[in-house]
Amino acid sequence: MTGNSEILYHVSKGVGWIKFNRSHALNALSFEMIESLYKVLQKWKNDDCVAIICIEGEGDKAFCAGGDVRALYDLRDSNVEEYALKFFSMEYRMNMTMHTYPKPILAYINGIVMGGGVGVSMGASHRIITEKTKWAMPEMNIGLYPDVGGSYFLTRMPGYVGRYLALTSVTIGPVDVLYAGAADYFIDSRAWGDVKAVIEGMTWIKDSAELQLNVLLAVSQQVISSKNFQMNLLNESTLALTEEKITEHFALERIEDIISRLEASAENGDLWAKETLDILLEKSPTSLKVTLQQLIKGEKKNLFDCFMMELEMSMNFMKSHDFYEGVRAVLVDKDRMPRWKPKTLSDVAEEDISAFFTYRWKNGQNPLEEFSSMF
Repeated sequence: MTGNSEILYHVSKGVGWIKFNRSHALNALSFEMIESLYKVLQKWKNDDCVAIICIEGEGDKAFCAGGDVRALYDLRDSNVEEYALKFFSMEYRMNMTMHTYPKPILAYINGIVMGGGVGVSMGASHRIITEKTKWAMPEMNIGLYPDVGGSYFLTRMPGYVGRYLALTSVTIGPVDVLYAGAADYFIDSRAWGDVKAVIEGMTWIKDSAELQLNVLLAVSQQVISSKNFQMNLLNESTLALTEEKITEHFALERIEDIISRLEASAENGDLWAKETLDILLEKSPTSLKVTLQQLIKGEKKNLFDCFMMELEMSMNFMKSHDFYEGVRAVLVDKDRMPRWKPKTLSDVAEEDISAFFTYRWKNGQNPLEEFSSMF
């Protein structure tokens, strides 16, 4: 294995293996990990010795619990803007590289996968989850917004499921992850060792590696390929069972209207609406408004334009009170009692929301512009 201590990688029999090796932090992504992942992906892109890439997390608790936003919080009174630009630019470069990679990428998503970890998994061409998978885009809990391509992949989920997952930050299990289209295959975590052994024992041929991988995963016992499993998926998925309610409330294009309709439903005894309403009322009013606009805009943008928009949003959030207050309440003091400013939706001005989507770059150009040729 080579790499730094937080991310390990090696090549064996045509397979490029990558392991997030920060289990004490649930494999959360530091800047160094993001940069290393980006560099090794670039290195292997044109390496004929690498036919496929497999990514996994150390331990059985987490694939990757997200990005290390604590580092941004710690720099809040100094050069946070400079570091944030370096961090987010590199993270989004890595994400875009995965989404456009010319070789198959398999992500074994066992345990917790959140935020930046979801971003990594969504860039993989073959996504395997297990009975231990716990998936979330939890950025709303810290006064931020769902980035790492969320503008794109959340708006491509069934109906308005993506809006619901983004605005509430709820955690979902494997059946719902499959229903949302955030994974392709399901295996029992105890079977991963066997699947991995087959991968390690195969002779991978560069020009047919994707077909080889498709066949391998298709014959696994618990791959979601049979009609019976698909029917069970629909019957067991909470998202599927509540999608009509999700659409009724989250198809609206003003957060105030979403909340008003949830209030009306809750008053009529709808427990789901009451629980969802309570969740939304805990979030930053600014983040709620910005995120809904982000998703509406993302519906009409391609992946590259979504990342371009998100880099501007991320830089503007570094100037937002609520991001630092959210990190303080959840990750630093852990009192879970954020004091949002403004406190109410009515106090959030429309011009303030619009400002999150425009950033004045020092050189006049979004740093991701150079990657436009990839899309």
